[in-house]
Parts: sequence; structure tokens; C-alpha cells
Amino acid sequence: MCNLTAPHFQDEDKAREHLEALRWPDGPVCPHCGVDGTAYKISASPTKTKAGKVRPARQGLYKCKDCRKQFSVTVGTVFERSKVPLTKWLMATYLLCSSKKGISSHQLHRMLGVTYKTAWFMTHRIREAMREGFDGKLGGGGKIVEADETFGNERKPRSQGKKGRGYHHKSKVLALVERGGKVRSFHVPSVNATTLAPILKDQIASDSRLMTDEASQYTLVGREFADHGVVSHGIGEYVRGDIHTNVVEGYFAIFKRGLKGAYHHVSKKHLKRYLCEFDFRYNHRSSLEISDVRRAEVALSGIAGKRLMYRDSLTGL
Repeated sequence: MCNLTAPHFQDEDKAREHLEALRWPDGPVCPHCGVDGTAYKISASPTKTKAGKVRPARQGLYKCKDCRKQFSVTVGTVFERSKVPLTKWLMATYLLCSSKKGISSHQLHRMLGVTYKTAWFMTHRIREAMREGFDGKLGGGGKIVEADETFGNERKPRSQGKKGRGYHHKSKVLALVERGGKVRSFHVPSVNATTLAPILKDQIASDSRLMTDEASQYTLVGREFADHGVVSHGIGEYVRGDIHTNVVEGYFAIFKRGLKGAYHHVSKKHLKRYLCEFDFRYNHRSSLEISDVRRAEVALSGIAGKRLMYRDSLTGL
């Protein structure tokens, strides 16, 4: 459990020291040249500009002996050049990591005392820090991997009328979950075999047991794995021994509740970052004995090398 009155949430110096300890456990590393152990701290003191104005002291400033460049703990991270206090960045990260179904930018804007535009940009930067690379394939050694797809909550355009249940206008999401392990979700253009089969073969080890529903897009690709278990939801079958898709459907339940309850609407161009957020929380869930504090620390350890400009947030790139 985290105390929101902890020093690193209230004091800028403590916040910077906390981030330095997470990012540089063995001492400062120059983000410009990557050299370790040669940086030294520059004493902070106010300076005068050519116009005669007094520039306030820059705290936490280091200089590399190798490349002779200055840097701080936020250089080369998603926090770089941000005017938002570091205490608010740390609190926003903790709140986003500890809220099971997410927390809206409107809620953060009210809690942190920043504008809605600032809160929206902060949440996108934190989601970018949550983005994790894929380390090998899921499953392997006879482990079970479940696959299923779902749809976003976009409303049908008025020009298309109100009749029918068509899903063609909605975002499509594929999720792969290794039982007892991690989830990987993808925003896909369609849910046919042409689109899904290459993803399954690329992300799941061939000696895994694949579990899906009776959807036809999994029929052929299922033969690429050690076993393909199928449950027929159409006839009311949901579990047959260890053959089911309940784990991936549980992940989707949290994801859909987050979309509807916290975010209400997520555009297609930003969906991938929201998927990173829900994947991250699932992969560092409490059932794996990972606390909210530790989850936030893992997210903060991923801020390096992912600087996100405002225009990138707008375009979703």
C-alpha cells in the first residue's frame, strides 16, 4: 500500500531522488553517450542571463566527464522538458498503475490541479512508459495459450443508420493470454484468418496448446500448434475439462469495463496505448504478488528512450 502523503509525492527534491534511485540504482548514467560512472553533480546556484534576469538554480544537474554534456534524471525520458512538477508526475503514474480499470484524464485533472489538456498528455506519456517489448514467444513446453477477439465501443456513424448489429465500424482487438503468465493484445484491422493467423504463429510457440472458441478464423492456424482446444459458445459450451477461454475473457472483461466506466470512448488512433496500459497492469497484477507501489516503480523504470512529443500524442503515432 502506498501513502499518497509520502515525501516523494510532496517534495520536488525527494521526487527527483526517488526517480534517480529507480533509474540509476548504480549511479548516474549519461543519456547522451551512455557512459557509466563518469558523471559528477553540478552545484546548483542562480545564474544571470545576458538580459540581466536571474535564472533560478537547476537542481539535480549532472555533467558527463566523457562527452562534457549536462543532463538530469528526466533527460531522454517521457518527462523531458515537462513543466509539470515531478511530484505530480509520480502521483499520476501511481494512480494510473493502481487503478484496476484505469483513471480518466478528467479525474487526474481534478486531483492534481492541472488542466485537462495537461492531464491528457500526461496519461499518454505514462502509457508510453508502460509499453513493454515482447520477450520471446508465449507458451511453449505444452503450456496453454488462449486467443480471442473483441470490439471497441465506438458508436455507429449516423449516416449508417441505426439498424443492425454490424461491427465493421468498431475497433478490433486480438488478445493472447498464457495461463498464469502474460497477455499480449493487438489492435488489428480485421478478425479474419488472413490477419490473425500470422500474429498467432509469430507470438505463440508451436509446442503450445492453443485454446479458442469455434470461430472459423482459428481452424487452420490451430493445426500449427501441439493441440487446438475449441469450445462452442454457440451451443452454450464454455468449459470442457481444461479447454476454455475464460482467462482471456476475464482480461477482456476488465478492459471493457475500463473503456465504458473510466474512458467512455477511445479513438482508433489511440487504442494501442490504452492496450499497453491494460496489458501492463495485467502482466504486473496483484495475483503475481506485485504491489501497487512496485507496479508504479516498474512503469517508472520504463520512461527512458520513449520521449513523446505533443504532436505524437495527437496523431497516435
